[in-house]
Amino acid sequence: MHNKKIAILGCGNLGQSIANGLLESGIPAAQITVTKRNLSSLAHFQKLGVNVTTKNAQAIKNSELIIVALKPYTILEILSDVKGSFQTDKHILVSLATGITLSDMEAAINVKIPTFRAMPNTAADVGNSLTCIASKSKDQQATDLVQQCFDSIGTSIVIDEDLMDAATVLGACGIAYVLRFMRGMIQGGIEIGFDAATASKIVTHTVKGAAELLIQRKQHPEYEIDKVTTPKGCTIAGLNEMEHNGFSSALIKGIVASYDKIEK
Repeated sequence: MHNKKIAILGCGNLGQSIANGLLESGIPAAQITVTKRNLSSLAHFQKLGVNVTTKNAQAIKNSELIIVALKPYTILEILSDVKGSFQTDKHILVSLATGITLSDMEAAINVKIPTFRAMPNTAADVGNSLTCIASKSKDQQATDLVQQCFDSIGTSIVIDEDLMDAATVLGACGIAYVLRFMRGMIQGGIEIGFDAATASKIVTHTVKGAAELLIQRKQHPEYEIDKVTTPKGCTIAGLNEMEHNGFSSALIKGIVASYDKIEK
């Protein structure tokens, strides 16, 4: 992986998070190329030695693993414009676009290369993304390379393509859901007496600890909840009040609403 040249086309917020994660993982800056129409937001990458350009075709020709972080409504047109830059036996194409299928991309470039869809999240910026990957490719080396790339910025799992929209909602949009939940906890902490900085520290480390419990012990959340809830205690009183006000229901409805928005 460390000897492959990587291009990120359309390097917005998510693309920059991936670039930061790749750099943190030890990928040499000179092996990474990032593109964007307006380069002002990429100036810090240039200072680090990353190749920065507005030319997508040039970035493709100079790289082997192409990660396309363009907006869904522009990706097929742009891929079609640069299709002459893709070469069989050299390139691997990975799209991060929601709702754009593998078949859509293959038709746009009209070149037989390993093609993948991937859905990371912005925790790539700190090496903790969960990335879902889908492909029809039988090229195991290409699959391994794509997984290595996204494992370098967190953890990756391979799923069926028909679950990619659901993966977008649960894994990528999910970052925002968790952060909004954390904001609510911080606000509650302030109301019961903590200053904002202390409440934030308590909440962020509590959420991190809760996640690590599930990751390391591989238990159902209710198993760990039962350890905290004692008869007539304050934890169960708080949980029940949240449920009476629709806490779980609101979260589930929000997830389904996001999914329905993609499906439309």
